[in-house]
Amino acid sequence: MERLLLRICQTRPAAFDLVGSALLVLSLLSGSPVMAEPIRGAGSTFSAPIIAKWAENYSVSRTDGGDFTSPDWTVDYELVGSLAGIMRLGQPEMDFAATEVPLSHAELVKHGRQQFPIVLGSVAIAINLEGIDRLSLSGSLLADIYLGKIQSWSDPAIKQLNPELNIPDVKITPIHRKDGSGTTFMFTSYLSSTSDEWKAKYGADTLVAWPWGTSVESTQDLILAVKATKGAIAYAEYGQVERADLSIAAIKNKSGKFVMPGPEGVRAAQAAVDWTKAEDFALTLTDQPGEATYPICGATYAVVPVAGRSPGRYRRVHDYFRLAFETGSMDAEALRYVPVTEPLVSQIKQYWLRTP
Repeated sequence: MERLLLRICQTRPAAFDLVGSALLVLSLLSGSPVMAEPIRGAGSTFSAPIIAKWAENYSVSRTDGGDFTSPDWTVDYELVGSLAGIMRLGQPEMDFAATEVPLSHAELVKHGRQQFPIVLGSVAIAINLEGIDRLSLSGSLLADIYLGKIQSWSDPAIKQLNPELNIPDVKITPIHRKDGSGTTFMFTSYLSSTSDEWKAKYGADTLVAWPWGTSVESTQDLILAVKATKGAIAYAEYGQVERADLSIAAIKNKSGKFVMPGPEGVRAAQAAVDWTKAEDFALTLTDQPGEATYPICGATYAVVPVAGRSPGRYRRVHDYFRLAFETGSMDAEALRYVPVTEPLVSQIKQYWLRTP
């Protein structure tokens, strides 16, 4: 036993923090290995890029530049969509779900879960229209497109908003998500806020019985479909659309201004809400007032099972997101998200001390 301890310590003396030492000692004393497990999460494709980057940072930080590592310092995240992520929380091995659809206080209490925002972002309207780099669209016009009432890019309603553009006479192909998507929820929340007909027929939801167009799974599938389809229109997280080099529409906000998606418009929307008055941080950033506000944006929430779990288990999730909040803001900004503010981080850390 002394030789084994010595050999591992020589490999990486700094590795023996309390967690690593405890695991090794328990393993040696019991005669059977103590299984280290990754933090397991599932859900949102909207926020998947930053969750992956934070997971990389977490592993590097906990390893601290040495050779010794542990599955406890890794994050295993599945891109299955917000709805499927919440559904998977019923599985005992899952540690958190990521979703753009905040759960009610009653639902959280019923299942013994916590909920807090981890990052904010915007939904871009991507188009594939030859010769058109930027288009102006309104919420009511978008609703009419997705309702099937407007099916050609040369429709007078589109030309009226874009009189300076020579828009080709091409069929519109709406592309949408067929999985339970938080991005779909944000997009249909906006349509519901600007179109009474959309609100009455479909409302805001993660799953929609789309009246026409093409349905695909995941953000990346949607982006690929837009690239491959002339006349396509779709909705997806702004940073991923921007990195795909797709044309993006400016959207009319409540003040009548046409605003592009991105961090500036999200910050303006966040300035219009009060997180301190939102129970379990559940609020909407959709269609907020302000001339600089982008109207299709929202937050990604982590939903964490607490009841029936050991504190050590759910606090690992807290530790992962604590490090993300404290050191991951620049990474979020580089990927075109908006980090949560320092006052909001302080609220979240206090919230972690509570148990539902």
